[in-house]
Amino acid sequence: MGSARRILIDCAIIFGVGLVLAFVGPFGSFEAPFGLRLLYWLAMSYAGYFLYFPAMAAATALAPRLELPEPALWAAACLIVTLPMTAVTWCANFIWRAPSWPTLDQALEHYFNVFVMGALVCALFWFARSRHRAAPERAPAPATVPGEAPLPRLAERLRPHLRSVPIALEMEDHYVRVHTAQGSDLLLMRMRDAVLELDGLPGALVHRSWWVARGAVQGVRRDGRNLRLQLSGGIEAPVARAQAAALEAEGWF
Repeated sequence: MGSARRILIDCAIIFGVGLVLAFVGPFGSFEAPFGLRLLYWLAMSYAGYFLYFPAMAAATALAPRLELPEPALWAAACLIVTLPMTAVTWCANFIWRAPSWPTLDQALEHYFNVFVMGALVCALFWFARSRHRAAPERAPAPATVPGEAPLPRLAERLRPHLRSVPIALEMEDHYVRVHTAQGSDLLLMRMRDAVLELDGLPGALVHRSWWVARGAVQGVRRDGRNLRLQLSGGIEAPVARAQAAALEAEGWF
């Protein structure tokens, strides 16, 4: 649900980008009737989104694994994806000029124009998403009820009605779903960063895509060689076979 909501928001933003481009009419398109410009720029904007977005998502996912800066991978992905996007826009331009093969100079110029447009929109998305996962260097101490332990920093990122001690963290693409007793919320961040913001809350990475709080485990369900931890709130977390022996030795089940 969270990923679908994110795509709907992105599509609304892309609609706005296409609308602005239709009004401005860059690259000689202003001479065309407004209706045709609007159809053209909306089509190109959505085509660009569905070409660039998977590449940017892959760059975000690969950055921590390759230990490379995320902006550099986004830039590299943008350079690569601009190649097919250049072909798409060149063919789309046949609506107002005769079909023809581009010369080398025309191809390079067209690639550069498409790259500038794509890079600007990708930069807009990158900065917008970076703001949501950029942790403040000096986060204020969360308010607590006397006699209760303070909430971990990660809880402060959640919507107000969900702020409580996390039960589990679950990776979903390049998001982390934080499960609490009040429900769950999606955060755009890496799993290792989310675990750091748990501030030492007892728990473990029981699977490559799951972290579980020790106090949330209520039982274990076995299905052949597969194990699933039963957590409070009706949540079940898979246990990696490589982790099972160590967790059993530590008394998790």
